[in-house]
Parts: sequence; structure tokens; C-alpha cells
Amino acid sequence: MIAKTPPPPYYAVIFTNLRTEGDNGYEAMAGKMEELSSGQPGYLGIEHARDGLGITISYWESLEAIKNWKANTEHLEAQALGRSTWYAHFKTRICKVERDYEF
Repeated sequence: MIAKTPPPPYYAVIFTNLRTEGDNGYEAMAGKMEELSSGQPGYLGIEHARDGLGITISYWESLEAIKNWKANTEHLEAQALGRSTWYAHFKTRICKVERDYEF
């Protein structure tokens, strides 16, 4: 689903990853993190896709909102499991959306 974001400017966190073999609790935690993030102040929406390479883009009102989400206790636990169990490689990019349009 395409996230319904407000008019720019806003911020995007682009998280790309390559998974390790097996689920190992990943799907349950991913659902929990999506639900938890949606209740965070400054959250605007999320989009994700997986076809070998996983891509998740979350949208936020401010850099402060992103910082607060990164520091969320339950999110910190998921990050640790990502490093130790779920991801062979990942990269996070944070960018400011200055313009958007749609059809």
C-alpha cells in the first residue's frame, strides 16, 4: 500500500536489508514494530517490499521524531535481534522529502 503523506517537507527513513535464512520470529516482530511505530508522535506512514532485497520506507514529520523512534526501548530490542539474527546486511538512509507527486 502507498502511504498517504502530507504535503512536503517531511522525512523518510529508507531501510534496505538482506535477510538470513529462516523466520526466527522476524514476521511477528516486524508486525509488532509496524504497529508500535504507527503510534509514535510524528509518524506519517510506511511502505515495504521484499523480493530478495527488503525495503522499508517510513515517513516522519521531523528528525526529532525519527530520533525518538530509534531510541524506543522495544525498537532497540528489535534492532539488536536484527543485527544478531535476522539480517546478513542492512543499510539505513534518512532523507528530507522536498517534493512529491502522484497519479
